[in-house]
Amino acid sequence: MRGIPRALLLIPAIILVLLACNTNRFFRETHRIPEGEWNTYEKVAFLVNITDTSKRYSLYIHIRNDVNYPFANIFMFLDTRFPDGRIARDTVECQLAGYDGRWLGTGSGSIRYNRFLFQKTVFFRQKGNYTFTFEQAMRTSKLNGIRDVGLEIEL
Repeated sequence: MRGIPRALLLIPAIILVLLACNTNRFFRETHRIPEGEWNTYEKVAFLVNITDTSKRYSLYIHIRNDVNYPFANIFMFLDTRFPDGRIARDTVECQLAGYDGRWLGTGSGSIRYNRFLFQKTVFFRQKGNYTFTFEQAMRTSKLNGIRDVGLEIEL
């Protein structure tokens, strides 16, 4: 009988933890970079269907790298294809290490994870499918140490 009150106390705690983890995530997808080697000709694409043009969205980029990555940052081209076929290109820089050489982000061991806010409070003006395509833009054709690239969109 003594164990029941303790178990009953755990249920609300678990519910609170689950509710606290709930975000306004609209879309999240990650693509693994084969063998941690991102070639310039390999593009990473995400297809997102926007049905509500009245909401504001925030876009985040996820990068998972290992500690053998030879640079402190990564430059990428991001092409956004709109439902009407137009394409907009952005150049994005993500800082993966500090000026002192320490890796930024979270993780343990040899893998680090970073989440970067790319655009805040964006309105998508057209309903339909948007394609977001990432291409590494470093000055090397084979970029070692990038494990995953991801896109997250929140309301």
